Amino acid sequence: MIQMLDDMIRILYASQLKIMYSYGFTHDWCTLIPAFELVYKTSIHALTGKTPSMLEKGWNPKLMLKIDLVDINPTSSSLKLLLDTVSHPVNQRMTYSFEYSKQKWDKSHKTPEFKLGDLILVSTLVVNNIKGTKKLKDTFTEPFIIKALHYKNSVQLELTRKLENKYPAFPVSLVKHYT
Repeated sequence: MIQMLDDMIRILYASQLKIMYSYGFTHDWCTLIPAFELVYKTSIHALTGKTPSMLEKGWNPKLMLKIDLVDINPTSSSLKLLLDTVSHPVNQRMTYSFEYSKQKWDKSHKTPEFKLGDLILVSTLVVNNIKGTKKLKDTFTEPFIIKALHYKNSVQLELTRKLENKYPAFPVSLVKHYT
């Protein structure tokens, strides 16, 4: 969420959005931040299906963007122009941020494909009988052979020496291919 807000503020600054009203007042990028925040908080997020306002406070601000506001208050047309101008870049940037975050997450969270007989290394997080300081300890132990596969979640290994007293099944998050 912080990354997305950071991206949106960067795009707001980079695009140098300027809104000029007929009576001469001009908004620059820093005066648009409250409108930017309002649009962000009232936009439905793809991940949750709800708005940040609903998740944080339990209610959404009531915005009358669908009706003709000029009849209600003459300055409301300038507010509507402001929100309309800001909402498109915000929604576009939110979509881009969601896609970018999803690609990064998917790239780093692929489950590796293991086969019987593969050589793999086990993380030393599960091994507490190796002597020495943590700084000097290797992150993975010696290679072991896969004896059995338990779905895609865990592997059973032929353990030797240091780990022979351990239970031979390990989750795939704690093992990696030996290359």
